[in-house]
Amino acid sequence: MRVAVGNDHAGFPLKPHVVDHVRKLGHDAIDVGTAGDAPVDFPVMTRRVTDLVTRGQADRGILGCGAGGGAATAANKVPGIRAAVIHDTYVARQGVEHDDVNVACLGAWVIGVRIAEDVVSSFLSARFGTDPDVRRRVEQLHEMELEAVRRSR
Repeated sequence: MRVAVGNDHAGFPLKPHVVDHVRKLGHDAIDVGTAGDAPVDFPVMTRRVTDLVTRGQADRGILGCGAGGGAATAANKVPGIRAAVIHDTYVARQGVEHDDVNVACLGAWVIGVRIAEDVVSSFLSARFGTDPDVRRRVEQLHEMELEAVRRSR
């Protein structure tokens, strides 16, 4: 799997561990920055990850910021992205299986390295479910995106 990994300055301390863990799991980690703890705007960093996912150049994305909420909010503005704040393995797995989450947002101020590794493992090993109810609901999300785009024109 190709996994785009990005972060703002608050998520920077966690990112090297996430990138290493993604690679240890046998996936291709595409590190889009930032490369330090100098302040950067999380929407800019989020866009680097979401662009790769929506263009099909990455299968999933992982974003790190302080709490995860800012990155998730920014990512969910992009049609085709289903992002969630994920701080535990249950939400990591369930988010993919039931909601087809394709971007995990981790809060470096909330979870440490070991929990982040467990969350990443669960997120990347999960697969979107085949249950018709689950599929129907995600299709409804897609329809909501299309309707919002039409209304904005």
